[in-house]
Amino acid sequence: MEKTRVALVEDDVELAQWITEYLEAKQYKVTVYHDGISGFEGIKLNPPELVILDGMLPGIDGLDVCRELRNTMAIPILMLTARDEEVDEIIGLEMGADDYLTKPVRGRLLEARIKNLLRRTAPCSASSAIVLGQLEVNPDTRNVILNGINIKVSSNEFDVLWALAQHAGSVVTRDALIQQLRGFEYDGFDRSIDLRISRLRKKLGDTEEPYKIATVWGKGYQLAKDVW
Repeated sequence: MEKTRVALVEDDVELAQWITEYLEAKQYKVTVYHDGISGFEGIKLNPPELVILDGMLPGIDGLDVCRELRNTMAIPILMLTARDEEVDEIIGLEMGADDYLTKPVRGRLLEARIKNLLRRTAPCSASSAIVLGQLEVNPDTRNVILNGINIKVSSNEFDVLWALAQHAGSVVTRDALIQQLRGFEYDGFDRSIDLRISRLRKKLGDTEEPYKIATVWGKGYQLAKDVW
């Protein structure tokens, strides 16, 4: 069985060695870079299946590496940071990260997040596109088409739209979205889903009430079925 290829961009040599040893024991193939420039160039030259990216790096900051990778590649990106502030998480997600993990890193949680990202971004061979009026959401190509125009969305924006499209016309709870897309239960504070919804609304031109992606207060979100 071919090992999953992971790129780790981490300037803390001891932490990088520990993560590498842990993941290789779990049958991942890990390529390590210790600064932003070599990480960015190495990933573009030899794209892995997933990137673990430190938020603070010498050369090029991890957030800048994330943004540049996202501009050219659809690869899943898991960011690591020593900071534990909501604003830092929001910045990371704005730059295109698919998930976010604060240090100190716990091996089992890291592996769970990796598996969740790989599962979310795997091709959906048995599925087909969902068409809601002029809106088409295709899980195989991960394309979003509205009124015949291909709308550019990030990987995590597509994931939340696909989750809502599968239940169009019904309310999907915030807890269910957090559990499905981030792999843990909603703690009452996580705002990553709200941020994705806000960005999706702008990209889909859904900027005036009543929203086609409606907030159902105290419950979650509902994607309109027939008005696109």
